Amino acid sequence: MHRLTFITGALIGYVLGARAGRERYEQLRQAAQKLAQNPAVRNTAETAVHQGRSAASKTADKVSAKVGDRMPDSLAHKVRSLRNGSAPEDDWGTSNT
Repeated sequence: MHRLTFITGALIGYVLGARAGRERYEQLRQAAQKLAQNPAVRNTAETAVHQGRSAASKTADKVSAKVGDRMPDSLAHKVRSLRNGSAPEDDWGTSNT
């Protein structure tokens, strides 16, 4: 009898918790989506991306000068594409312009 009561209570708790959990998840998802679409947030993220790329390019120049021809071809190609501004768009929809 106690086992049946426990299982019934657990099932009811699970159903109610799952329903509240899904609603809360949707609230959080909508808030995050609204935040991501905010122009100020997008501009700040794009500025951070550009500053990061600039810092990476400067660092790559220093590393290239010290490492020279010992750099793997794939990395050397990536560095050249960043320097030339021909890097493809990233997941944020920004480009290296």
